[in-house]
Amino acid sequence: MHIPSLKEVVSAEEWQLRVDLAAGYRLVAAYGMSDLVFTHISVRIPGPEHHFLINPYGLMFDEITASSLVKVDPACNKISASAFPVNPAGFTIHSAIHQARPDIGCVLHTHTRAGIAVSSQKNGVLPISQQSTFVLSSLAYHAYEGVALRDEEKPRLQADLGHNTFLMLRNHGLLTVGKTVADAFLSMYTFENACRIQIDALAGGQALVEVDPNILQGMSQVMKAVTAGQGSMLVWPALLRKLDRMDTGYKD
Repeated sequence: MHIPSLKEVVSAEEWQLRVDLAAGYRLVAAYGMSDLVFTHISVRIPGPEHHFLINPYGLMFDEITASSLVKVDPACNKISASAFPVNPAGFTIHSAIHQARPDIGCVLHTHTRAGIAVSSQKNGVLPISQQSTFVLSSLAYHAYEGVALRDEEKPRLQADLGHNTFLMLRNHGLLTVGKTVADAFLSMYTFENACRIQIDALAGGQALVEVDPNILQGMSQVMKAVTAGQGSMLVWPALLRKLDRMDTGYKD
């Protein structure tokens, strides 16, 4: 499948966003968080046009490249020529969050087994792991309203997310936001692992030991210390090196 390179067509800023977003898709696939061609990661392109990048509908996450990503407007109408379709219905959640949160650049949504399993549990994320403490410090929940196709759901989605980083979509999956793809990916990696650990722990059949609630205070400062003040940029270059060892095609 040959896709002409857009590197010399788009601005340097947009090209870097394309490479980072393509890397995000490949990493979601590499870490077992994809769902065939479904779910999305979207990135806001800075500027007054309010344009976004999203996956070409029908490609597996490990096929996506910088040049194959599609530029769309807030209604998911294609802005630039592309041989690939887009999924306006799938963009409903993303457009709502981008509209309400101009402070974030990336929205990442998954349908993993562990994420959906925990989203269906009445008490949601339990404070039973170190990973869960980071999630619980900035976690919100959104009730299931059916497949997210209707614009009328957007205000409730926006209100539920608020200023949080992690959103559990009940009976549906997980969502994270971040200023960058790196931020959203690291948050999702942590969110997903908190859910996997919880499912494993519950399967053990023993009473669970919960983390002292006092430890949940000030977790943002703890995260800064854990990442040496670099946040997601402590691990993002290493993740890109991992991708490069696997396949550099995401940069095309």
